[in-house]
Amino acid sequence: MIPLEHIVVLSVFLLSVGIYGVLTQRNAIRFLISIELILNAANINLIAFNKYLSTPDGLGQVFALLVVGVAAAASVVGLVLIIAIYRLKKSVFTDDFNLLKW
Repeated sequence: MIPLEHIVVLSVFLLSVGIYGVLTQRNAIRFLISIELILNAANINLIAFNKYLSTPDGLGQVFALLVVGVAAAASVVGLVLIIAIYRLKKSVFTDDFNLLKW
């Protein structure tokens, strides 16, 4: 049995790497991957605390599946937007995304 502290440390590490990626990446695809890391850190916490609290209904696992579904939908929408902008600008760098500026 893995102690809860180790799982929480892993989750905090994934969250830190994800936040660092969101704040520093210029590539839009790396930005989406960083968001996925943040959501995976939340999933690890949900499942770990569900196991630690030993709830019989598995509510943490249900919420984790819900987060996976939302993350998949967000990734699809994000990739569609990136492809559309790439066709227009021929770049996936976020510095080139100035479509809303006058």
